[in-house]
Formats: sequence, C-alpha cells, structure tokens
Amino acid sequence: MGSFIVPKARRTTRSKTSANTKAAQEKPVAVAASPMESSASPSSPPAAAEGAPATGDHLAVFWHEGMLAHDAGRGVFDSGRDPGFLDVLDQHPENADRVRNMVSILRRGPISRFLSWHSGRPAHASELLSFHSAEYIEELVQANATGAKKLCEGTFLNPGSWGAALLAAGTTLSAMKHILDGHSKIAYALVRPPGHHAQPDHADGYCFLNNAGLAVNLALDSGLKKVAVVDIDVHYGNGTAEGFYNTDSVLTISLHMKHGSWGPSHPQSGSVDEIGEGRGLGYNLNIPLPNGSGDAGYEYAMNELVVPAIKKFQPDLLVFVVGQDSSAFDPNGRQCLTMDGYRKIGQIMRGMADEHSNGQILIVQEGGYHISYSAYCLHATLEGVLNLQAPLLDDPIAYYPEDEKYTMKVVDAMKKCWQESVPFLKDI
Repeated sequence: MGSFIVPKARRTTRSKTSANTKAAQEKPVAVAASPMESSASPSSPPAAAEGAPATGDHLAVFWHEGMLAHDAGRGVFDSGRDPGFLDVLDQHPENADRVRNMVSILRRGPISRFLSWHSGRPAHASELLSFHSAEYIEELVQANATGAKKLCEGTFLNPGSWGAALLAAGTTLSAMKHILDGHSKIAYALVRPPGHHAQPDHADGYCFLNNAGLAVNLALDSGLKKVAVVDIDVHYGNGTAEGFYNTDSVLTISLHMKHGSWGPSHPQSGSVDEIGEGRGLGYNLNIPLPNGSGDAGYEYAMNELVVPAIKKFQPDLLVFVVGQDSSAFDPNGRQCLTMDGYRKIGQIMRGMADEHSNGQILIVQEGGYHISYSAYCLHATLEGVLNLQAPLLDDPIAYYPEDEKYTMKVVDAMKKCWQESVPFLKDI
C-alpha cells in the first residue's frame, strides 16, 4: 500500500433514487399470504420464557415464515446450471433450510429465554423508493410477472421470490421502527433473501432489495443524524456502500474476504481505497482481510480499526449486518471464524452501542450457508450482543487452526492508510 490512498475511480454511475410519480410512491406492493402461515406458525410470538432477564436485555426477533417461499433452484453450486453428467445437483446455497435452522436454534436453543418474537410484514413501494430507483423496482415487478428470471450470476427471481423479498425488506423496517419507537434497544431482522449486495438500481449476489439500506434511511428520515453500519458478512457489502457513498451521515464499514470484483453486477472491489466520494469521502471504510484470518484476526481488526472509527463518528444508532459465511466451514467463504469469534464480535458491537448509541443496535441477517454451523454461529453472535457472561452452547466443530500474525500486519497497514487518507481518522 502507498503512503497515501487516492480514492479509486468508480466503474458504476450512482443513480439517485427516483420518485417518478406520487402514485408510484403511494402504491402498496402486494404479496400473497404464505400457505405456511397459520396459528401455529413460527411467526406467532411464544409465551415469555421463565427466568428471562429484564426487558432492556431482551432481544426482539422479527421474522415471517413467508420468506421461506424463495427458492433459487438447483445446479452446480449457485450457478443454476445442470452439466448433464451429475446425478446429484446442489441446492442453491441461499436456500430456506439454512434459515429454518436459524429460526429453530433461536426458538429451542438455550438463548430462547432472552428473545421475544414479532411478526414481519411486506414492504410498500414508497418504502422501497427510499433506497432503490423506481425503474429498478418496476424491473423486479415485471420479472416477477414473467414467472422466473436470472437477474445476474447466482441470483434468480423465481415464483415466490418477490414476495419473500418484500417480506425481508418490510420485516427489517419493522425491526428498525421497533427500536426507533422505543420498544427495544436491540432488534434482529431474521430475513431472507439477503440484501447487502443489492444496489440502488440493480440486483447482485443473491440480493434483490437492500434491507439494511432501507432501514438506515428510515432511521435518518425519523430524525437521527448519523447511523453507522458494520458488516461482517464474508463478502463486501457493496450495495449498502453504494447507496451511501456520497454522504457523511452514514458510516459504512465492511470486514470481508479479499475477493475483489466478481463481474458486471459487482464492479466494486471492496479494496481499502474505496473510501467514498464528495461529502462521503472517508465515510466508506473497507477492511479486506486475508483468507483464514480467524477469530484472533477479526478481533484485532475490530479493536484496531472499527472501534476507533465508531468512536470518532459518534453514531446515533448502529446497524450490525451479520453473515455466518465468514465461518470456518462455510462453502462460500474462507475466513475461519468459529463460535468464539462471532461471540467476541457481538460483545464488541454491544460495547460500542452502549458507549455511543444508547445501546441501540439493529441486527440484519445476510449470508451463512453451512446448514447447521451457521445457526450455531448466529446463536453465538447474539450471545455476544446480549453480553451474556458465559457461552450457552459448546462449539460442535470447535477449534480450527489459524495464523493471525499475517492478518495483524495487514490490519496495521490499513490503519496507517486510514490515518493518512481519511481526515476524521488521522489521529486514531
């Protein structure tokens, strides 16, 4: 890395969300009721668990079973392709089973007594237009009307997908509103399809609508002055960054695998020199970590880079974007985090929230594709956010060897670059 970072020229043209017509803004986007919804549905809140902590320490989970209706199909991994010579094709990694296990571990695992459950809802058109262009939303509506469409590599809108995407967006907005209205300081939007790759004007990386981005705009529209987003999904949260690349009201921080661009839908590289433009110069902070950084490497990056940046920014609210695809055994990542690492990151996030944003954190679900281990890592993450004194679950896979020394050198180099290129971080 050079001694000074020059912001990289972007390969995309940022589209400002268009409000086209008043009618387009006010028209609700319909979603059919899921046949899976019933009085016994997991979206119905259970009775309060005996021995639960004080209300302030509860975590509100927002969920709707209709999100299981999205089916991205089968093929070779996420390609949707059948080469004709394989007897067994992969279920797309972003499938309903991964989230079924997340729901079940939270409902029946030891953390259940610390949670309250709330039903999600579909988003309306006017809400979607706070982040996305009207032209893009119309493209999705038309794609849904045709029955099925491949939007980009790995991203398939099939029957049921659009309804699930609307539920994911609306459920995340409901979770944010729950915090803004003072009902809880911590809320978790357990949603799919994921959203952090969805950009204002196109889909990307399994994502149709940017759930976290929509929630951030709701917070700003409700009167908050500054919101910080910390994204630990294994892939760069490029869509969220793109939506706020020109503003100093939102600090976006992404810790991710060093994967670079993956094609026309994802031209951003996630490199350290993509730091924002205009008023947003310095307010997009990328932390591309070496493969295999592991628990110690991530903890070091959080403490050396994220914590001081949040301290300088002083947000009114934190949005914690979580993906368990950074785990040691995820098919879509190589970062080697274990339950201990996720728990520690959750604790650090809680500490920052308590210090800077009156304890307020919105947690938004993104990736995580190991069917069982992702659920365990989610459980550990929420244990950390709740600041529980001891782990509630043992790690079923446990220790994975890691070499954090190289990662620490990389983090130190990034810190020096930030000090030299980001004005508000010159003395971190």
